Amino acid sequence: MTTLAHGVGARHDLPLSPFYAYAGAFAALFVSFLALGLMWSSSRFHGDRSGKPLPAVLQRLADAPATRTALRLLGLAAATTVLLHLLIGPDDPDRNPAPGAVYVLLWVGLVPASLLLGPVWRLLNPLRALHALLPAPRTPRPLPPGLGIRPAAAGLLLFAWLELAAPEPASSLTLLTFLTVLTAAGLLGAARHGPDWFAHADPFEVYSSLLARLSPLGRRTDGRLVLRSPFDGLDSTPQTPGLVATVCVLLGSTAYDGLSDHPRWLTTLQTSALGPAFTATLGLLAAVALVAALYGLCAGALRLLSRALAHPLTSFAHSLLPIALGYLVAHYFTLLVTEGPRTVMMAAGTDNAPVPAPPLGPGGLATLQVLAVVTGHVLGVVAAHDRAVRLFPPARAVAGQLPLFALMIVYTLGGIGLLVA
Repeated sequence: MTTLAHGVGARHDLPLSPFYAYAGAFAALFVSFLALGLMWSSSRFHGDRSGKPLPAVLQRLADAPATRTALRLLGLAAATTVLLHLLIGPDDPDRNPAPGAVYVLLWVGLVPASLLLGPVWRLLNPLRALHALLPAPRTPRPLPPGLGIRPAAAGLLLFAWLELAAPEPASSLTLLTFLTVLTAAGLLGAARHGPDWFAHADPFEVYSSLLARLSPLGRRTDGRLVLRSPFDGLDSTPQTPGLVATVCVLLGSTAYDGLSDHPRWLTTLQTSALGPAFTATLGLLAAVALVAALYGLCAGALRLLSRALAHPLTSFAHSLLPIALGYLVAHYFTLLVTEGPRTVMMAAGTDNAPVPAPPLGPGGLATLQVLAVVTGHVLGVVAAHDRAVRLFPPARAVAGQLPLFALMIVYTLGGIGLLVA
């Protein structure tokens, strides 16, 4: 099943010259960095204070209790359907739509849904619906200081392990175990701290909310629903504890996904004395650790350039979100457009539904993948530059970005290398 192929298969055989891919990526980053340094001397993004208000009727419809209730019931119904398929359906990913619902429709489908509509999982989250049905404590305890979104980062790492390193990721028992742990952690935390727990600890809600920072739909600080520049939404990303860890998990796990079907790595997994699952786990953790270490070195260099920079780790973490999005598009586009419809057909009752043909040929797919990675990095350079001219003195604004620019180059070369190697 393609779900277990961890994204787009056979990337190492894509018909694209490595030289032109690397040269084009470096040229795009260098030209954008140079142009920004020459023409962009003051901050132009205004975070959640910007945006053109949508018509009042749309605002009322979006905020209506009936709309919110209907969406919660929809999410709960979908979750119940998946649970029933796992409990009574065949333990075969070619005949049971539940694995595709989790790994494709949820994990990958949240990317376009959040980009187009905003943080949709906050409205569909079945755990919020279940929590609303349970007796609420009279006085929820406040969230621990410094918690941030660290629990969500841990949950995303667990899900990445489930998808990329677990021995049987598509088995009903594996998925039921994961969903039980996720449900228990969510409901117990919400019972103690109230529904705000989900915004900090639910991995899929945090994942959707971060991707929604690049959505043209957003809310201003006054609560108005607005159309805005995705850069303004990106600029409004809270510098919360755990943001760096979450983004590094997204980047590192997607990078490992690109490595996971390379022939040399497959040979390593098959011949390792530690066993495939344990070796894959080490590879996944190493990929996340490498991404985090490189960003940590960049943050240390930023601190050396400006002692006045209070939070070098989180100040520029938002600029990694477009990069993570580019990697997600590059690695999971084909999975969504082929396995997504197949999963829906199986859920509708079609047994052994065929896999639709990819909409792009090998050349078109290779071009899309490289463009996604490069575009994500260029957007990251723009976001980092705008933040730099706001935080650094004018004379140091460009020089202060050099560590970030070097980091972008390393990430870009690594991302393209995983596609064309």
